[in-house]
Amino acid sequence: MAYATAAGSIETRVAALPWSRIEQSLDAEGHALLGPLLTPAECAAVAARFDDPAAFRSHVVMARHGFGQGEYKYFAAPLPPDVATLRRALYAGLVPTANRWRALLGEAGEYPAMLDAYTAQCHAAGQTRPTPLLLRYGPGDFNRLHQDRYGALLFPIQVVTLLSDPANFEGGALVLVEQKPRAQSRAEVVTLGLGRAVALAVHHRPAQGARGVHRVALRHGVSTIRAGTRSTLGIIFHDAA
Repeated sequence: MAYATAAGSIETRVAALPWSRIEQSLDAEGHALLGPLLTPAECAAVAARFDDPAAFRSHVVMARHGFGQGEYKYFAAPLPPDVATLRRALYAGLVPTANRWRALLGEAGEYPAMLDAYTAQCHAAGQTRPTPLLLRYGPGDFNRLHQDRYGALLFPIQVVTLLSDPANFEGGALVLVEQKPRAQSRAEVVTLGLGRAVALAVHHRPAQGARGVHRVALRHGVSTIRAGTRSTLGIIFHDAA
């Protein structure tokens, strides 16, 4: 498998992604594969932060809340430089799609072109807590289907990056479930490589139907880990209330 090389910055890698294809896939399926985004060394460095309590504002043990089994931690502000850089660069690439979706769904306004301006909007609305997070799953762990909604302001696309080598764990597939109006749900299993990512709709996407554009709802989760450890970096662009 080809990985990103240290010679290219994170901004360069993100800018070089095939954004036209990504947009088409998001429109058609509600998700799009990205990558490679991080090198193996960068994946290891990000995943290792899970054991540093000072890096995080919140630690969630999923079983306590009925979310599944496993743990995740939300980064504290300021975000680590590599995570912050990746978040800014991905936002800039995804915001044209987000704004087009907004227009298709008849929603007023536009998302700002740059993440800093959008973050300022979130903070003005009382959504001040960072939402990028690290997730760690071991044998028997899983994540129930859900949507990552943290307040009134919501950016419609998020990104999940795999930080573990798939050779080192079994199970733990990312599962997407799409629900069209008056139709049965459709499930999709997304396979990622180390340092590779998927962009996916947070809660719904626009779709063309016989009566015009309608909303197609999307939820995501993680199937049960049978062996090993699976770590991921989740990048959500709206902050939390």
